[in-house]
Amino acid sequence: MNISKFEPWNLANLLYHDVSGLATRRHGLSTVTNGEKEATNWLPHVDIVEEDARFLLRADVPGVKAEDIDIDMEKGVLSISGKRATDHQEEGQSVQRKERASGHFIRRFTLPDTTDADHISASCADGILEIVIPKQPEVQARKITVKAA
Repeated sequence: MNISKFEPWNLANLLYHDVSGLATRRHGLSTVTNGEKEATNWLPHVDIVEEDARFLLRADVPGVKAEDIDIDMEKGVLSISGKRATDHQEEGQSVQRKERASGHFIRRFTLPDTTDADHISASCADGILEIVIPKQPEVQARKITVKAA
């Protein structure tokens, strides 16, 4: 009889990664926006870093041109959408394996009230979209003195 260590969280992590992987690999994944369905073929991976004066969002968007990316900010929600062009297959070629997804994507993030939506900036280089979201300067409480009449 073999004795093995049972780790229940490993099973939960595997299930989570399998379900997450289905969402990113499945063609025809859809999201609902304002009552309308939008087709999403893939989801870029995103890192969000909080610094003292800003949030920094980095998204992996290899093969996506900067002009094919749209970034919108509305009611505290930052939306990143875009399109990666489909590879054209020449006549006489047959694809043996296709793992790279193409088509439309959309990601949405709810931002905290401390963000300065008017000064958000974005740049894209080497397949990495970088969005800088500055924080508003903290409003200091003001002491009001009461004068005797």
